[in-house]
Amino acid sequence: MIVTDMTGRQVILPAYPRRIISLVPSQTELLYDLGLEAEVAGITKFCVHPERWFRSKMRIGGTKNVHMDRIAALQPDLILANREENMQEQVMLLAESYPVWVSDVRTVAQAVEMIRQVGMLTGREAKAAALAREIEAGFSALRQAAGPQKRVAYLIWRNPWMSIGRDTFIHDVLGHLGWENVFADRERYPSFTADELAARRPELVLLSSEPFPFGEKHVAELREMVPGAEIRLADGEMFSWYGSRMAAAVSYLQTFAGAIQ
Repeated sequence: MIVTDMTGRQVILPAYPRRIISLVPSQTELLYDLGLEAEVAGITKFCVHPERWFRSKMRIGGTKNVHMDRIAALQPDLILANREENMQEQVMLLAESYPVWVSDVRTVAQAVEMIRQVGMLTGREAKAAALAREIEAGFSALRQAAGPQKRVAYLIWRNPWMSIGRDTFIHDVLGHLGWENVFADRERYPSFTADELAARRPELVLLSSEPFPFGEKHVAELREMVPGAEIRLADGEMFSWYGSRMAAAVSYLQTFAGAIQ
């Protein structure tokens, strides 16, 4: 069959793939929750969920440095990649030899569509549709129940300091909580100085657990930079994994937002 991926590329696939490689941790977890135990042959070293797959499936490298020889040994009939998480040069090189389906997810709505499309690709339409409906309902309820608007800085990196811009999935998740991203005038993952952060007057600063592992020791550092803001550690997977984890993220986000002063 011929399908179109989320970047507009046409991909030729067998009826249903039997040897899948996932280059995207959140989509690896989605494949597991769709019941594709036997079909998934390879994952990345960052595909930590489910743990059983992390321990047992062939690891083909990282999200940005795949090992071509390991992929060749697995002879995949579908590779799942992502426009942001994977290197375009490597994705295009893989596409010369294998069917590569690329997702492009920057909003909750696009994540839901990705889930439906992966279900279609793998013959798991019913499971994917049910999961998509659950997530849509959960995030719709989040938006409807959103509390007072907060000016929020969501930090993903230190040295240099980095946050998230308006064209990211995390930005859209913040919007569903009724929160305003103080870096919404920027794109992708902007860097900033301590003075720039203070000038944007965030009421709430969220320190993500990934990709930089922020911890309690960094809270005091941020308090010095923005003494008037509330500083919280945030589970990065719940804010940024666009796949089946979104179903669990709804209750996490409800509880998390409810605890904010």
